[in-house]
Amino acid sequence: MVMAQSLFMALKQQHKNCLIDVLAPEWSLAILDRMPEVRKAIVMPLGHGQFDFKGRKEIGKTLQSEQYDEAVVLPNSWKSALVPYFAKIPKRTGYLGEMRWGLLNNARKLDKLFLTKTVQRFVALATDPSAILPIIPQPRLLIDPASVEMAKQQFAISPIESKVLGLCPGAEYGPAKRWPEEHYADVAKLALEKGWQVYLFGSVKDQVVTAKINQLAGGDCYDFAGKTNLTEALDLMSLCNVIVSNDSGLMHVAAALNIKTIAIYGSSDPAFTPPLHPAAEVISLGLSCSPCFKRECPLGHLDCLVNISAASVNKLIFNS
Repeated sequence: MVMAQSLFMALKQQHKNCLIDVLAPEWSLAILDRMPEVRKAIVMPLGHGQFDFKGRKEIGKTLQSEQYDEAVVLPNSWKSALVPYFAKIPKRTGYLGEMRWGLLNNARKLDKLFLTKTVQRFVALATDPSAILPIIPQPRLLIDPASVEMAKQQFAISPIESKVLGLCPGAEYGPAKRWPEEHYADVAKLALEKGWQVYLFGSVKDQVVTAKINQLAGGDCYDFAGKTNLTEALDLMSLCNVIVSNDSGLMHVAAALNIKTIAIYGSSDPAFTPPLHPAAEVISLGLSCSPCFKRECPLGHLDCLVNISAASVNKLIFNS
């Protein structure tokens, strides 16, 4: 969703007065609310992987009254093109994907060797096909100071008289994308010793991981995992001076909040989905076995992450 903002920004550059509505899962509304390019978010009630032909047809029919001029379909699945088709949107743009001739009438063939990054593939859909790589607008999520103050009060944040380090140790995809808890704890300990506040971010699924990091670091971190909604997480993240993150959604959020982001890659490819900030620091060992794109290390050693030292990350945070 953060990478999609680059597309929205590109559309606005091409068509200054265009109105952009986004059909998206309910969880993403908090992010869309912070994108000034988006006029309206429409909840997509069908979950990922849920086909429901009849349901998609009904959603399309309800959108007919909006009289949209164009739909840009980002997923490559056949089912994702059904809604704009049944909404009778005249121009339906997207990549051919699962042979979507007819459903899309402005279908593009994707050249993966030319458009190597996900965000490039999104932004390219804002214009006619070209042999020139698209210029990628940098995502920028807005911050509401009043909302930030409410979050600080709700979570009893002490007055911030020093710097704040944010840690995002989770990764929904699997353990092959998660830097070890012990390394995160070493980074947290040094930050606390230097008088920094340390915030731990994540979902309910990450609570075991963040609790272990906090315990190993001495218990003085603010552990927000599973305790915030996405809006609150955005607001609390905006207080951070530096964020260290695995390759995850929160990594992209941190970069879009214009925070110094240190992104740690293991089984995934930093060339494919990098943090979209020119000052972001990417750490990847580039071993012969990576990127493997596996959820768990197929060799059982996780060297691509274990061998990234806390000292190397600390050097980037504290410049020493």
